[in-house]
Amino acid sequence: MRPSLRHRLLSCLFAPVLLLGAWAAQAQTPTGQAENFELVALGVAGGLEDGNLSSYLVRARGDAHYLGLDAGTVLPGIARALDKGAFADLPPGQDATPQGQVFREAIAGYFISHAHLDHVEGLLIAATDDTGHKPIYGLASTLDSLSRDYFNWTAWPNFADRGAAPALGRYRLTETVPGQWFQIPGTALSASVYPLSHDKLTSSMVLLRTGQAYYAYFGDTGPDALSGGQHRLADIWQVLAPLVRAHRLKGLQIEVSLPNDVADAQLFGHLTPAWLLKELDALATTTGGRQPLAGLPVVVGHIKPSLVAGRDPRSLIRQQLADGSRLGVRFLFPEQGDTVLLP
Repeated sequence: MRPSLRHRLLSCLFAPVLLLGAWAAQAQTPTGQAENFELVALGVAGGLEDGNLSSYLVRARGDAHYLGLDAGTVLPGIARALDKGAFADLPPGQDATPQGQVFREAIAGYFISHAHLDHVEGLLIAATDDTGHKPIYGLASTLDSLSRDYFNWTAWPNFADRGAAPALGRYRLTETVPGQWFQIPGTALSASVYPLSHDKLTSSMVLLRTGQAYYAYFGDTGPDALSGGQHRLADIWQVLAPLVRAHRLKGLQIEVSLPNDVADAQLFGHLTPAWLLKELDALATTTGGRQPLAGLPVVVGHIKPSLVAGRDPRSLIRQQLADGSRLGVRFLFPEQGDTVLLP
């Protein structure tokens, strides 16, 4: 990246942090609203299992509505979460099944980190039966791909509000500007989006806020060292460091797609345990202090299943993270349908 472009990007990234005191003081949390997060895992795998692909719901604890974080698997994940006791506080629907009530009424909108199929398949399939004009938030490149490659009346009907005619308008493709904060209507959440490097594609991270509490959700990403000179994770660590120091970052969710024995040339813009630990070291260094990440929940997802007999990538990755960690973070590995309270 040329210095002038990098300077502009860093200025954009730092702006919300430098203005933290001003805009945080102006924002209000609803009366009695807890300043923490609830995460429901609708899909946790990084491929192969088409009924269990990357998809989560997040809300401010006690809020009435969720924001979808990617949407590889939606309806099967809601069904699994209901089986595990999720959504017990939501009002029953009059004309919909419990699954349909959550899908139609409890999800206020979606953040799509990038347009790879394993992050959007569930949204596409279920769009036929969704209601309202829900926003889909993402970078311009992500939304362009959704419109061009999926909502085009060839791959799928155009349920978006732009693109191939007729545009049915069931979803509003809502472009986000990197580093610029916006409110999620119908929720107690505000958000800001930052670009990530994912092989040949630009992915993204969304930083969520309720009151003075923050949660960082990363789409697919590779390490900076393998990103062709880009420093997008380093830029994000600069944004998160003040929140870590102030104990306002309540959790960080990031992928670890493959175990350590997979060669760098075969990662294609993903992380291994070793690479994640190096990046967390970089965040700790940026943060400063003594064990600044101690106790921080790090939710691990997008683990790719294996078709090799006797190989369990999930167990391998869990063990490799445990063996290599020196930072005192708490690694969490939710299964499909689990609810995680942060913290």
